[in-house]
Amino acid sequence: MSWTGFKKSLNRAGTTVLQKTGQIERTVDREFADEESKYRAFEKECQALQKDAKQYQDAMRSMTTTQARLAETVETFYGAADRTSDGAMASHAFTSAVEELDGGIQRELEGPYRTTIMEPLGKMNAYFPVVNEHITKRNKKLLDYDAARSKLRKVIEKPSEDPTKLPKTQQEHDDAKEVFELMNDQLISELPQFLDLRIPYFDPSFEAMIRMQCKFAEEGYEKMSAVQRYFADNVRDDYAAGQLDAQVEAVLQEMRELSICGAN
Repeated sequence: MSWTGFKKSLNRAGTTVLQKTGQIERTVDREFADEESKYRAFEKECQALQKDAKQYQDAMRSMTTTQARLAETVETFYGAADRTSDGAMASHAFTSAVEELDGGIQRELEGPYRTTIMEPLGKMNAYFPVVNEHITKRNKKLLDYDAARSKLRKVIEKPSEDPTKLPKTQQEHDDAKEVFELMNDQLISELPQFLDLRIPYFDPSFEAMIRMQCKFAEEGYEKMSAVQRYFADNVRDDYAAGQLDAQVEAVLQEMRELSICGAN
């Protein structure tokens, strides 16, 4: 930081302290405060959206990978019992189906998801530090303006014997006011425009996410339907009637009767 910049920082820090003690009047711009509040809400939402979108991507990858491991274990159970049974063939078909789904996620969905969702979110969030820098500069210029206004008021209330002091202080005040109002007006004008652009910007990403979810669901349904053909036609009706619950309970009862499961 240059010496001039250091002096400005000290002066602004002093102005902030004097404002807190009520010795320098603080400018309150309700219009800017309202636009900044909307902007901050959008910034927070965008950052949360990027985080959630990444978690969703990781969850999809984790689900299919875990499902593939689960299918492999189930197939091992059935294969150890009877490789020719309907259950063994169903478990083998299930393993093949989930492996294809897992490969499809990595091959067909991860690239488009990254391109159409994660990258646009990253580019949007990259704008916030730039906008925040403008807001920070605006706030610094506001402190300069408040300090110059206070200084001018003091010179007017207690005239100096130096005839050049008032014109000089007036010029400093006018310059500070002009710089502040220029930056302030720009932000008040452009912050709403920036927020209005979020809908057309995110529309393609939202549509892409829906389409990818539909594709994943359709492929999952198609592959799981192929596995269903290995089960008897009455399995679904038996499940709805509660008969499968009774069957499971009967098997559990047989387990309870084993000595190693606690039977006396």
